[in-house]
Amino acid sequence: MIRFVLRWLRRVIFGLVLLVLLLLAPVGYNELACSGEPVADSYQPIVSDPDWHRAEARSFLTYPEWHIVHAYDDYARVIRDGDPHQFGYVQAVRGFWGSLCALTEVSARHGGFDWVTKQTIYTIGVSFTLELGLKAAYEETLGRIATLIRGQKRAPLDDLSAKQAADYAAFLQQVPWYRWDFAGDVAALKSANTGSWRDTERRVALGLEFRAKAGYAKVIAAAVASAGFDALRLRMVVTGMDAAALEALGEVAVIEQTAAHIVIETPRYRELTHLLTEMADQGAEFIEIAGNDDIMLTAIAPRGAEHGALFAFDRQGYGDTRHLISMKVSALNDWLRAARDPSGGLTLEHIHDY
Repeated sequence: MIRFVLRWLRRVIFGLVLLVLLLLAPVGYNELACSGEPVADSYQPIVSDPDWHRAEARSFLTYPEWHIVHAYDDYARVIRDGDPHQFGYVQAVRGFWGSLCALTEVSARHGGFDWVTKQTIYTIGVSFTLELGLKAAYEETLGRIATLIRGQKRAPLDDLSAKQAADYAAFLQQVPWYRWDFAGDVAALKSANTGSWRDTERRVALGLEFRAKAGYAKVIAAAVASAGFDALRLRMVVTGMDAAALEALGEVAVIEQTAAHIVIETPRYRELTHLLTEMADQGAEFIEIAGNDDIMLTAIAPRGAEHGALFAFDRQGYGDTRHLISMKVSALNDWLRAARDPSGGLTLEHIHDY
């Protein structure tokens, strides 16, 4: 009996070690194969105050977290009319690590990939890989069998879980994932369960997933609270609009005005993308953002099109391609105005601040 227990204990330990090595393999590859050549930056920022000057490399290194946001959006799109096993979990994970490799190389030319940022990105990357790996293992086996038993007609909890996924993806556009009400999702699944085979399976499987995420969210929220929250606003330098017109946009504060430019303070994240687009439409010219003269954005284009992207990959459920594009801040206003023309083939998705 003791030998039997020891034999299985060794197998479990071996399996855990193998799992850890598999999860850490992309980290090792990124460290060994994705370094770039550092380039000295001669740009002298107008906004040089350390409280408002953000590292330029962050424009590129904020993307991996957004890749996860986009993956949830792709997942919601796929299960809107299909089933979870039809989502490409491996494709989503490969996109994360592939984009990170490309952006690690690029970041070397813009200040480099600092260790604190590495720790954060590697942690979320490993967590994302593990999460999708576990989800794929279930949905490709027991989950797929449950859909076969269900038949072609979708169950009420298929539609409810699709709506929950879409709402969650929209929520992530502006708010950190750990603030989502996973307990509310669990309660909604329980309330809408009709008792059918598929509904019961969805309630149990997704209920376990959401409860696990709720517990993990509390840990992350506590860690973030102790470390301090990231700044929600930034400063930029613009011309082409007067102070009154800028302040009329809302959420914009004029900080300094000279004969050559205006320094303004704005919100970050998704709100910034909409704001910069509106400013470009009104004739604004961007000089620098957060003390930087380079920035990255993501844009959507039909599959097969080439746009000189740093990295590109197909979106699931949409039939098009996401492109990661780098440019000078001074070129951003013209690019945004040109993107309004549908014949150009590119549609702005998100401007990555720092």
